[in-house]
Amino acid sequence: MLMATPAMAQPPQSGATATAPNIQSTTASTASMHKQGEWRASKLVGVNVYNNSNEKIGDINDLILDSSGRVANVVIGVGGFLGMGEHNVAVAFDQLKFSKEPLNTASNAGAGKTGSASSVTTGSASTSANRNDNWYPDHVVLNADKDQLKKMPEFKY
Repeated sequence: MLMATPAMAQPPQSGATATAPNIQSTTASTASMHKQGEWRASKLVGVNVYNNSNEKIGDINDLILDSSGRVANVVIGVGGFLGMGEHNVAVAFDQLKFSKEPLNTASNAGAGKTGSASSVTTGSASTSANRNDNWYPDHVVLNADKDQLKKMPEFKY
């Protein structure tokens, strides 16, 4: 083994020079920075999904990418308890509306609470600073109800 090590460290004999692959992008200078409107996929998993009546209908379990790297479908888990008995359905990404603002519900409408009605309407920086929502939305809205999703074909991995 020790005898082979010096031979592997010798320069190429054919006159070719070893160079690093030329990997460049038009956005190479900005690819190292998070941009507004971009979310980490790992942070989207677990985000709650609500209907238009502010009723929770599920949560995001997975993202399905097409061959170009774009999100084609979002797998939403509906029903179940602690992951047991959950019904997974695939919904087209463009059917979802992403919201950075917390829901205005009776449980968070009290004065002085994080996510209170005043911070929802004004977009208070205290709520977003605590959650760092630049990396993921607060919740997702889908124009469907829980029963409609449960009747959809189950998404199988």
